[in-house]
Amino acid sequence: MIGLREDLTKVLGAKTAKALSTALKIETVSDLVRHYPRRYAERGELTDIAGLEVGEHATVMARIESVNKRRMRAKNGTIIEVVITDGQRRLQIAFFNQAWREKDLTIGKTGLFAGKVTQFRDKLQLQNPEYELFDSLEHSSVDSFLAEIIPVYPAAQGMPTWVIANCVRQVLDMLDVVDDPMPMELLAMNGFAGLEDALRNIHRPSGWGALENARKRLKWDEAMAVQLIFAQRRSSTVSRPARACTPREDGIRAEFDKRLPFELTAGQREVGEAIAADLSAVHPMNRLLQGEVGSGKTIVALRAMLQVVDAGRQAAMLAPTEVLAAQHARSLREMLGDLAQAGELGGADNATRVTLLTGSMGAKERKRALLDAASGAAGIVVGTHALIQDTVSFADLGFAVVDEQHRFGVEQRDALRSRGADDTSPHVLVMTATPIPRTVAMTVYGDLEISALREMPVGRSPIATTVVPVAEKPAWLDRVWQRVVEEVGKGHQAYVVCPRIGDEPPSDKSDKRPPLAVLELAEELQAGPLASLKVGVLHGRMPSEEKDAVMREFTAGKLDVLVATTVIEVGVNVPNATAMVIMDAERFGVSQLHQLRGRVGRGKVPGLCLLVTEALDGTTTRERLAAVESTTDGFELSRLDLEIRREGDILGASQSGKRSSLKLLSLLRDEDVIVHARETAQQVVGEDPSLAKYPGLATLAADVVDAERVEYLEKT
Repeated sequence: MIGLREDLTKVLGAKTAKALSTALKIETVSDLVRHYPRRYAERGELTDIAGLEVGEHATVMARIESVNKRRMRAKNGTIIEVVITDGQRRLQIAFFNQAWREKDLTIGKTGLFAGKVTQFRDKLQLQNPEYELFDSLEHSSVDSFLAEIIPVYPAAQGMPTWVIANCVRQVLDMLDVVDDPMPMELLAMNGFAGLEDALRNIHRPSGWGALENARKRLKWDEAMAVQLIFAQRRSSTVSRPARACTPREDGIRAEFDKRLPFELTAGQREVGEAIAADLSAVHPMNRLLQGEVGSGKTIVALRAMLQVVDAGRQAAMLAPTEVLAAQHARSLREMLGDLAQAGELGGADNATRVTLLTGSMGAKERKRALLDAASGAAGIVVGTHALIQDTVSFADLGFAVVDEQHRFGVEQRDALRSRGADDTSPHVLVMTATPIPRTVAMTVYGDLEISALREMPVGRSPIATTVVPVAEKPAWLDRVWQRVVEEVGKGHQAYVVCPRIGDEPPSDKSDKRPPLAVLELAEELQAGPLASLKVGVLHGRMPSEEKDAVMREFTAGKLDVLVATTVIEVGVNVPNATAMVIMDAERFGVSQLHQLRGRVGRGKVPGLCLLVTEALDGTTTRERLAAVESTTDGFELSRLDLEIRREGDILGASQSGKRSSLKLLSLLRDEDVIVHARETAQQVVGEDPSLAKYPGLATLAADVVDAERVEYLEKT
């Protein structure tokens, strides 16, 4: 008998163990039995072929519809061309110089086909796939296929699902789980199966009921593992004190509120009150503020920073790029007016100072900024990661705002939290313009209180988004550039976004076109379809002064078109820019596309966003782009994105070869499980912060959540 921590070499032999390790990073018995089937098929049920992606390793169950053998023209060889179907769509398969396979592959047979998805003449194809035919079971070594419920595993090249199933069968025949990590009282209270029964039934279920009971138990393990880590993190955070920053009725914040030229939205007022209460406490605030692009998060953060300044302390605002940091500093100064001119002629009596600190500043500017922070002359310090370097000190940092927090490493955010004076921790507010479903936020940011701004301020213009499929309709690209010229002709400006700068060394990979580059495309546009316009370039590796100069020119309307990387993704505010063209849109994530298009429609004129792509219709990538096209509601879009990425019958590369901490738990469908686990973990850790009474729970995270993920969660 073997336990969960046994090395697979002793169980499966060195050759098989090495193959599993190489293909899927599976090393131990625990790794293998927690490599759960991604889906199950009933005998006779076919896989939905829609959603395949070029370049992924996919496994489909389909029926052979046609077989054709022909000779290759260029070489003395043969090709067997097979068409398989799910009853709705078809997929081509090609076998090169394997004429003997014609005897196996006969019309009407059903089987599993696994291989890398390629593109041939604008159609998806599997080349030389591995396969297992169910109508030839005498050739199959996997008795799982004799069952009515067939497990289909996340697979990899050279390690198809039926080989994995065989390995799992061998391990389960010897498995003996001695200690269940879940306390008996929790199992009894929730009616969960024991761990060994759950592991057996997730792989080789006797029926759908047994499978569902197994899934319930193993989902609970995943939810509890993550929520226990967060509960301990929250307990640890609260144990370190913070300085209370209570509001003042006669301070700079009250004066700022009197001068506001607009009325705060109901959401801004509600979130502002929650943050004000947090800042007034002696326990450090740890709050996530999420909201749409343009929903007014910056004004909420500024009012909070002014409350801290009123208490005689400093606030820091951390931005991911120098362009965004400079933009924030300018915006804060503009909003504050003479309230940001402390020590200057014409400054208000209760004014503070806003100081910018970035890594590429000149020595003189940097010295002055460092002195402002260290002396306390600057109530608000805005900067990039340069703010958390050892050479930067604060007189009394009471509050840290991290904008677009997903762009920072955990070590950087952790360093900022340790900058409080006298062993105190500053209050922390992290902000994101990428809306996150509630259960995702609870799972990924479980140690943070969560606030959301859903209401858009009055005056924001609508944005129309259109997918431009140039692989199918190449002439549409000419129309894209005509549309840009038309927008500029109306007195407006446009962005063109590329995924690459263009000064990088050439890639060794030659099987795929490299992403379009800013430097190359800008030159082509200026010499071609946009020759009549003034075209500027902006990317992250430009010197700071040059970046600022380009942004000032674009803001002032001296440039018609700005060809840029994602350096403009957040914080850039040019109301006259009404059009955006995103090249190679398939190479960006949904949230990134949503962020980017938020740069247009910021004035009185509706915005236009064109997503130019070579992705083929019917692929998951096109589904993602269609989702962006279908709605500008970021919260709805985040749900659609998650559904596309986690759902579906096709097993792609994103589901194989890379260990995931959440293999069964659905962040969309299992809200009740996540909420219950969060409450239970909070209660357990509240009574026993170190989990000394529950050694099984203490080790659960190590089994369910890999070590790297645990370290990440502990630092977040």
